[in-house]
Amino acid sequence: MKILIYCLALLLLACQTGVPQEPTINYEQFTLHKGTNISHWLSQSSRRGAERQAFFTEEDVAYLAGLGFDHLRIPIDEEQMFDEAGNPEPEAFELLTSALDWCRDEDLRAIVDLHILRSHHFNEMEKPLWTEPAAQEKFMDLWRVLSDSLNSYPTGMVAYELMNEPVADDPENWNQLVARAVRVIREQEPERVIVIGSNRWQNADTFDELKVPDNDSNILLSFHFYEPFLLTHYQASWTDIANYEGPVHYPGPIVTEQGFADLTDIQKAHVEGRMRTYHRDTLEKMMAKPMRVAQELNLPLYCGEWGVITSAPQEDRLRWYQDMVDIFEANNIAYTNWDYKSSSFGLVTGENEPNEELVEIVTNGSP
Repeated sequence: MKILIYCLALLLLACQTGVPQEPTINYEQFTLHKGTNISHWLSQSSRRGAERQAFFTEEDVAYLAGLGFDHLRIPIDEEQMFDEAGNPEPEAFELLTSALDWCRDEDLRAIVDLHILRSHHFNEMEKPLWTEPAAQEKFMDLWRVLSDSLNSYPTGMVAYELMNEPVADDPENWNQLVARAVRVIREQEPERVIVIGSNRWQNADTFDELKVPDNDSNILLSFHFYEPFLLTHYQASWTDIANYEGPVHYPGPIVTEQGFADLTDIQKAHVEGRMRTYHRDTLEKMMAKPMRVAQELNLPLYCGEWGVITSAPQEDRLRWYQDMVDIFEANNIAYTNWDYKSSSFGLVTGENEPNEELVEIVTNGSP
């Protein structure tokens, strides 16, 4: 029944939005409140051709606007958008600009997030971006092409995120790359909002190591938040806790003393060092560094990724989501959950079935 309702909603919205509309909101300033990530479309996906075109459409944008979101974060990967010589892939760029046009038709803003490079994947050991000058120059060229292609969109509608989750051994390597990339974009677009996060997966705890370009008010500071990791990535196949089969809880002790005692020695090894108590105040205190930096620099703050995997216990999961929304609303932090459509974190699963309770929590922030 949920799948039928979701599909009918998309069909109804398709009928209502068949004719392009003039934007009805003021795009003079780039302001955000609540949004979602359009993952596994132009990023982290092997879909191509008709399958890629069908995965995310105008009807999806209308559906998300109808839920009350005011923006989308659109991850893109170099290997989808550019060939190995750095030439734009026409079909991928057409899909990206179509998505931005759909956002404009629905009065939404958008962040174009350069998610994965051929020279940098946040979870790979080898990252030539930090050691090879040619890889760094190619990164600059990618942004030159993206800026050339997207600069017709209002600066109050579209922002650029330099790179998702940088992971450098030395934070200064990221700071230097940020300074250089900002200069490259500013040569063409002095007023475009640029989204910048801290080194090591945009972790809140590393925010005090980030050097933000001076005297640039068109910066949006971004952090990601997936704590407690044992809950947010419960049994996630790509992590070192993939084989943990014991209990997790939120709020309170992530694993109770009795729950830990009942585990086998192999299972205990997964949670040793993670035995902490978490509640709303704990999570809020963990965000203190980005909040302090944003206040000191008088810049807006944005949580560009946050979420709990669907394999985690549903009630604990929903309580975590509610606390996160409450924290964002109380501290004027814009937020974009990970993600819209996926079987692992999605508001809508791979079977196009909305998680209605989750959708209600994520979209119920102040209008």
